[in-house]
Amino acid sequence: MEPQKEARTPGDPVARSSGPSRSQTPKDEERRDGDTAPAEASLGAEADGALADSAFADALWELPVEPAERRPECSRCSRPQKVCLCPFLPLHPLHISTHLYIIQHPAEESKVLRTVPLLAACLPQDKCKVKIGRRFSEERDPELSTICRKSDTLILYPGAEAANLEEFLLESPIYPSTIIIIDGTWSQAKDIFYKNSLFRLPKQVQLKTSISSQYVIRTQPTNRCLSTLECAAAALSILEKNNYIQETLLRPLQALCSFQLQHGAQIRLSKEHLLKNGLYPKPMPKNKRKLRKMELLMNSVKI
Repeated sequence: MEPQKEARTPGDPVARSSGPSRSQTPKDEERRDGDTAPAEASLGAEADGALADSAFADALWELPVEPAERRPECSRCSRPQKVCLCPFLPLHPLHISTHLYIIQHPAEESKVLRTVPLLAACLPQDKCKVKIGRRFSEERDPELSTICRKSDTLILYPGAEAANLEEFLLESPIYPSTIIIIDGTWSQAKDIFYKNSLFRLPKQVQLKTSISSQYVIRTQPTNRCLSTLECAAAALSILEKNNYIQETLLRPLQALCSFQLQHGAQIRLSKEHLLKNGLYPKPMPKNKRKLRKMELLMNSVKI
């Protein structure tokens, strides 16, 4: 039995005509045509408005950009003049025989609360040099290449292969004349150290200290991490055999933190402290490598 076909009466149209129906009167036609005029006018107004907005935006792009006004800075401590820290700096640069090279990550240069300018303001210009960059080679910096190849140059960077600075000085037949310190976050410093073969040429040393950082307005990974200024102060006092150097270099850092805390800043506890005490404000990372680092911090294992 064949399937029943759908019934269709002869009066059903096969295709609907696009023209007006026969029942439409001339008045209806005029009314329909008249209704299109306001719609066309509205579309034209919208197009004109869009063109005007585009022209206005183009005019804005052509306006000259005025640089933001920066507060006048002190020429010595590089702080705004109203919060100058020069009263806490030594009257004259400290007399030292050690040459200090600071390898600064470019991101640190623009930070307001950086410590390297305070460090440089305390030392003679010919004893403290700051080199900014992420990649260094013999072609790009022949001076630094020469320094790294000298047997009396040290680089301060913690790790399994790093010797304790004080113990190394007791055993080394050559007394160091130069020390290199990397300035940046821990991830930035790690990137600079491992991706520049020059920095693996000098003897690698580290500080063995139980003191906590006094740079309390910036978060540190662990309680044992020190700022660049604090590392330099400790290392120079050991190399120069003069504790007064460390006391003098720390004075402007203490003043900086005290001023910031008096004007609304809060003490930044280390990530290690926050994790151990259940105070870490962010969710634990899902990335396995980052999660492993967090676990090491909680267990007080050096990373």
